[in-house]
Amino acid sequence: MITMPLSASIISGVQKLVLYETRARYFLVGSNHAQTKHRVLKIDRTEPKDLVIIDDKHVYSQNEVRELLGRLDLGNRTKMGQKGSSGLSRAVSAYGIVGFVRFLEGYYIVLITKRRKMADIGGHSIYKIEDTNMIYIPNDSVRLTHPDEARYVRIFQNVDLSSNFYFSYSYDLSHSLQYNLTLLNSPCCPGDEVTVHPHSSKQDSFDIFEDEGLPTQVVHGLRNEPYAKYVWNSKLLERVKDIVHPDWLMYIIHGFCGQSKLLIYGRPVHITLIARRSSKFAGTRFLKRGANCEGNVANEVETEQIIHDASVMSFAAGSYSSYVQVRGSVPLYWSQDISTMMPKPPIRLDQADPYAHVAALHFDQMLQRFGSPIIILNLVKKREKRKHEKILSEELLPAVNNLNQFLPPEHWIDYIAWDMARYTKIKLCNVLDRLSMIAENVVKRTGFFINRSDFYCHTLRPDERWGDLGGSLTSSGRVQTGVLRTNCVDCLDRTNTAQFMVGKCALAYQLYALGMIDKPKLQFDTDCVRLFEELYEDHGDTLSLQYGGSQLVHRVKTYRKIAPWTQHSKDIMQTLSRYYSNAFSDADRQDAINLFLQVYQPSDSKPHLWELPTDFYLHQKNSMALAHDRRSYTYWWSEGILSYLPVPYDEVPCEENMKKVAVKRVNRYDESTDTYTEFFKPYELTSFDDTFCISMTNSAREFMPKTVGVDPSPFTVRKPEETGKSAVTGSKSSKEETVLQRKTAASAPPPPSEEQLSSSSEDDSEDDRDDDGSVSQRSTPVKLLTESGESVRTQEHPMKETYGLNLAVLPAEDDMLIYESSTPFSPLSLLRVPVSCFAVDSIYEVSPPRVDKESREVFEGHVLTGLGQVRALCREDTLMYREYIKNRYM
Repeated sequence: MITMPLSASIISGVQKLVLYETRARYFLVGSNHAQTKHRVLKIDRTEPKDLVIIDDKHVYSQNEVRELLGRLDLGNRTKMGQKGSSGLSRAVSAYGIVGFVRFLEGYYIVLITKRRKMADIGGHSIYKIEDTNMIYIPNDSVRLTHPDEARYVRIFQNVDLSSNFYFSYSYDLSHSLQYNLTLLNSPCCPGDEVTVHPHSSKQDSFDIFEDEGLPTQVVHGLRNEPYAKYVWNSKLLERVKDIVHPDWLMYIIHGFCGQSKLLIYGRPVHITLIARRSSKFAGTRFLKRGANCEGNVANEVETEQIIHDASVMSFAAGSYSSYVQVRGSVPLYWSQDISTMMPKPPIRLDQADPYAHVAALHFDQMLQRFGSPIIILNLVKKREKRKHEKILSEELLPAVNNLNQFLPPEHWIDYIAWDMARYTKIKLCNVLDRLSMIAENVVKRTGFFINRSDFYCHTLRPDERWGDLGGSLTSSGRVQTGVLRTNCVDCLDRTNTAQFMVGKCALAYQLYALGMIDKPKLQFDTDCVRLFEELYEDHGDTLSLQYGGSQLVHRVKTYRKIAPWTQHSKDIMQTLSRYYSNAFSDADRQDAINLFLQVYQPSDSKPHLWELPTDFYLHQKNSMALAHDRRSYTYWWSEGILSYLPVPYDEVPCEENMKKVAVKRVNRYDESTDTYTEFFKPYELTSFDDTFCISMTNSAREFMPKTVGVDPSPFTVRKPEETGKSAVTGSKSSKEETVLQRKTAASAPPPPSEEQLSSSSEDDSEDDRDDDGSVSQRSTPVKLLTESGESVRTQEHPMKETYGLNLAVLPAEDDMLIYESSTPFSPLSLLRVPVSCFAVDSIYEVSPPRVDKESREVFEGHVLTGLGQVRALCREDTLMYREYIKNRYM
């Protein structure tokens, strides 16, 4: 049976929630975005410490929910027939459930009360949490108070959920785009199941398949389990995930999400950057270093850049490309002594690991998720007066060599060590040139993902760099195999610059694969790279704040050696901010993370969180237990991984992976499956100015110079004086620039004299550019050259103010004759014959246009309908109307 992918997607059935309150229960009513389908959760408030939730799994219509709430209101009043006191009160409106948490008293429910759209991938909206509400469930009459409850609540709320936590109703953020689309198009995907996997998430859903042999109202949708490492609320939902319907479960990630629009001659291309922080061994800078006994490393972040043609929104018909790279601490047992306050505490190795056991666990995870080759880019220092960072390199290289001797040579872990800090201090050396060489080698080996085959233009204009590109070729495109793992000591400044250079190289290949450029090469100082650089710096600043307590100290411009002098003072302030955060606030943040991730669960039978001398054993649980099934030191990889390399085992459509995927049968006319109505929202009043696409960073608006005659291509190298302030900071809006230009033009001095005109030179116009990248609004003249060579001087600012441009060269003589002949006062205009499709065309009358028979019948049908004379419906219209009534009201 042939399957044909559609552009529609399963949208989670619970996008809007309302919490109603009675004395004995909470009623959580969830609905889809159109508020046509509803579900109800009943939460008992009479249990002081236990969580009792009842989900009847029934889908209510709007009228049924109103009747239910009306009966609850009437039944819970203190006196029958009393209208003054309502038995059911509305507590809060929300957009999703973060989870349920308990400390020493009863349970709390954490709800998302505000959200903001941050990106859109194939019609799937990605939201950022803006505000949350934490509500205590048990009633005050049964509450068992505890003196330390309030302190645990304060610690839990130290995790600011409004700071870089993201979720989506219809896209799996915990997996990469390659994983999502690979399992979607898998031929082994089960197509006849109707039941939902008990641990699957309704939120994790993809494009729908329609079977041609089945009725049109039956479609199949996919959903899969989220990747637990990058989900931050899995423990908070663990108590209820087997009780409630999967529609209620919504998983959130922590990290960064940003999207910008690249306009290529009017063609929109969206560049999306998604960073997923690991929830395993998570913490702050000096308190979480190295790896734990399970192979999870500190500050592990998976960064994915997605490029897609925004003119087509569907996953099935659109062109999508992605590239993934990873950063993370050195996978060894190491830490830094913070008992004494100093900027760089000494590095110490905590345990001897002669067989590289912890490194084997870490790289086993990477082989399973990314395939081979695993390429390590180690940026720590090699030469130091006092051995500090060098300790890590001396331990990591033997560990990698020890693991490689048991792997086949074609799947060896590559190790690249480069002292980036020392190379920066050498005046004649260019850091980014060297990084560009490394990036080219890495991208060629790993390849990238794209969901379409090569264009014909790649055959007509072949590029030598395209022929030996790595990865794996499939029938529908290319797949990335392997990944680059970058690290310095902190995985912040140097790592972000290195990842930017690799991402820039991959971006060139992605745009070339999408047919946007003619060669896979991008240069600095272009609008495209400037936009991409700003996106990566926002990404680096966000991750640095989360792990180190301050923004980036060294940026791409620092390593390009073009940073302004004012940047040095900012770097000093960021260093001091990072030092203060590490010394005074990191311990409290670490306690909050441990409590939020449920690494520590409060209990009366064990010490309080603030009484623990260290959280080492919270993150090293295996160290307290005897190892009954010790892993082999030689066959250190998981079973089955090696046979599928270089393809990652997680993306292989085998029986074990297919168990994580479930099929959902839905109705074609169900509002919850319609991506169009979810994205464009025709059922509610929206403001065009508030739409996400308007506020998105735009290369033509923020980065292209405002001067006239500039090549509009985003791949053209701009001169430094052409780069406006808005292109660097993106802070000025177009309205502010317009006001500034008007004020400058209004305050311009009077026109200069002839002597001043003759003494000015053409070079002055290049020096008179202001910070906005436009020509200064002074009265400096511009010479206009005619064909005879005579210079015609004109004043600049009136024409600039009126028309928005400066005339540099007069039109040609033929163009002037055409213009003069077309003016109403020209005698030549009387001889011109007007061109029109109408036989009679004047200001008094016009002949009616010719309309074909089909259009006339449609119009006549509308007129007759307005008069009450409805024409007979055909069979297709009757079936469609009958199907709509059945789904909407029955």
